[in-house]
Amino acid sequence: MATDTLLDQFREALRGTARAIAGDAEVELGYSADVPAASGRHIKVPMPARALPPEQVAEARGFADGFALRLRLHDARVHARNAPAEAVARAVFDAAETARVEALGSQGYAGIADNLDQALAMRLRTDPIARARTRAEVPLSTAVGLMVRERLTGKLPPGSVAPGMALVHDWIEERAGDALDALAAAVGDQAAFARATTRMLEGLELVQGEVEPEDSDEGGEEEDSTPDEADDEGDEGEAEQQPGEGEVEARGEDRRDEQGEGEGEDRADDMADDGDGEPGDEGEGTMPVRPNRNWSDQPAQFDYKAFTTAFDEVVAATELCDSDELDRLRAYLDQQLVQLQGVVTKLANRLQRRLMAQQSRSWDFDQEEGMLDAARLARVVINPGQSLSYKIEREAEFRDTVVTLLIDNSGSMRGRPISIAAISADILARTLERVGVKVEVLGFTTRAWKGGQSREAWLAAGRPPQPGRLNDVRHIVYKEADEPWRRAKKALGLMMREGLLKENIDGEALLWAHSRLIARAEDRKVLMVISDGAPVDDSTLSVNSGSYLERHLRQVIGWIEGRSPVELVAIGIGHDVTRWYSRAVTIMDAEQLAGTMIDQLADLFDTP
Repeated sequence: MATDTLLDQFREALRGTARAIAGDAEVELGYSADVPAASGRHIKVPMPARALPPEQVAEARGFADGFALRLRLHDARVHARNAPAEAVARAVFDAAETARVEALGSQGYAGIADNLDQALAMRLRTDPIARARTRAEVPLSTAVGLMVRERLTGKLPPGSVAPGMALVHDWIEERAGDALDALAAAVGDQAAFARATTRMLEGLELVQGEVEPEDSDEGGEEEDSTPDEADDEGDEGEAEQQPGEGEVEARGEDRRDEQGEGEGEDRADDMADDGDGEPGDEGEGTMPVRPNRNWSDQPAQFDYKAFTTAFDEVVAATELCDSDELDRLRAYLDQQLVQLQGVVTKLANRLQRRLMAQQSRSWDFDQEEGMLDAARLARVVINPGQSLSYKIEREAEFRDTVVTLLIDNSGSMRGRPISIAAISADILARTLERVGVKVEVLGFTTRAWKGGQSREAWLAAGRPPQPGRLNDVRHIVYKEADEPWRRAKKALGLMMREGLLKENIDGEALLWAHSRLIARAEDRKVLMVISDGAPVDDSTLSVNSGSYLERHLRQVIGWIEGRSPVELVAIGIGHDVTRWYSRAVTIMDAEQLAGTMIDQLADLFDTP
């Protein structure tokens, strides 16, 4: 039997199984080169190869079973009603609910249990817990989720994450061991389980109990959830535990973005509780809240600084993961590239033709001297003394150019936006390289959620007031300007790594990219920023003014646009960036990114 037929049979069997597990004949099962995801009754899982390798088959079955169990055993309204508003607590709450659903659904079904274990192993391969070297780097949601799974099923966490779990296991047990033990008794009742999970969060000091100390130096944790958050339709909030829901996270973030100007003060209260520096600060999957504040209440003087730069890093993409993982990520990017190859390549070819036309030679006619113009030959024969019968060859001015693409690698770019950004950068690098324009591809994010080692150093120093930037920045070099595309090809795939995207400190990233450009010898320097909104770092904003990072970004942009020879242009994805950049465009759909990038570059090159 042909392998195509076997693959078709597998897909048909998996769809029927998913419908049976979910108890819903309307469930639709699809396949995607993107990360697995579920939206309502529509499920997308990884596509196995035609030869149906056993590990890929088990992986697809694991994700399908997990999503189907969620449809059957999870009530989104109950979940939303009980979920905490604070981001780290919400991520841990979501992880516990995922563990409950999978533990309950796999009871008595060894096949489902094995499939879920395979999908979990796949998720953990790209989770920061597998690479954590310090307690601050361990995502608390992952660690607690694995400990809840152990309590409910008796299964130990996979060996690949044992070192990371060892960093936080005793701390979690000391504070919430009894609450974890109580979860098993409520596994069949989602509402009771949610209440037990809330008690566990109280033990971990991620939420406040019913009685709040009035004289707290920390300021307490105010649960100022808005009606939008309280009524959120559960599945959309469960961002990190179900892979591939980066787009859902971004939509939830948009809702928070519309809640008004008081968020900055609320965030300061929310963050104060994390002052113990424990791993609750680092909830992987936490979505930052984008500030939207009035600039009229800011002080006239503004002094930006970093509390410490000891933990910052400028790192080549190839150093962040091993060669085998880079190969896998690049293959994943290539799969995505196929879907947009035709459209984006057509746009890139159009840009190439426009640039080539500017580089082509031209002639000045009717000159007094130069080369004899063949078109004027008859006139010369009739009247040899006739002037203006010559032409001079000249080259159109096309200055030596370098372009830097600075890509926001924050958590809200997860899903389609970061995929399209990586694809666009890949194709533009190839296109511009063909016409002699050098391209540098950079990314910016942070090393941890909510502070990392910088925050720990601040806590150890006694929490001095107004510490400035309070997170470890990570600036990534995907492709250097002098590096050919073929050599940097694999590195561009790193943007597809699930655990890479965290928070974003745009002002410092702009200065870094600008300093690299200024050091170049090319005559013309272009810096294109691709972002989806304002700078966000909860750790910094909790102990400084609510617009600390935005104010710095404005100052940096004003300085570059007003005094630097670098030409700055920005593209905002889903958020209006025209209020910061004078030359900017906002797109609402990531699918428009490639065409917009090419149009913006073409306009720049057309500008005298």
